[in-house]
Amino acid sequence: MTRLHRLAAHPRRTLGALAVVLAAVGITVGSGANFTASAANPGNAFTTGTLVIANSPSTALLSVTGMKPGDSPSSTVDITNTGSLAGDFVLKTANPTGYTALLSQLQLTVLDCGAWTTTAPDCVSGTTSKYSGTVTGLTNAVLGNYAGGIKHRYKITATLPTTTDDTYQGKTAGVDFAWSATQS
Repeated sequence: MTRLHRLAAHPRRTLGALAVVLAAVGITVGSGANFTASAANPGNAFTTGTLVIANSPSTALLSVTGMKPGDSPSSTVDITNTGSLAGDFVLKTANPTGYTALLSQLQLTVLDCGAWTTTAPDCVSGTTSKYSGTVTGLTNAVLGNYAGGIKHRYKITATLPTTTDDTYQGKTAGVDFAWSATQS
């Protein structure tokens, strides 16, 4: 009896063996037997920077009584970027009160004395003018771009012009100096 005759004599056995062979071939072809690899970068962390303004003193810079035409009181203020990011610093006036026409009469100058340390100059020489005009005209004086940790001293002078007339006698006005910065 030949092999072919034996297979024909037992058809169930033959079909079973054929099914096993086909299943094995299907699994082998279906798995693809591909190589794989992977990698990871664990522990990533993100921290944002800061842009913070500190001013010293943080109280009124100019509180003058009894001004007469020609008076020019002044004061200094230290503005520091205490944050870690650089910022574009500006100064403007805000919240006018009282007889606001007086604010249009007063002439204001803002001088930048430069980056300030304990050994910096006294704001007499080497200054840069950042604003000159009326108090009400100070709407957006660009001060500069300061990196984190940089402090500048500013000298602010308010002058009542010698041409001021009697309209302004006994009048009182107030305004805030508003310092701001935008991250650059």
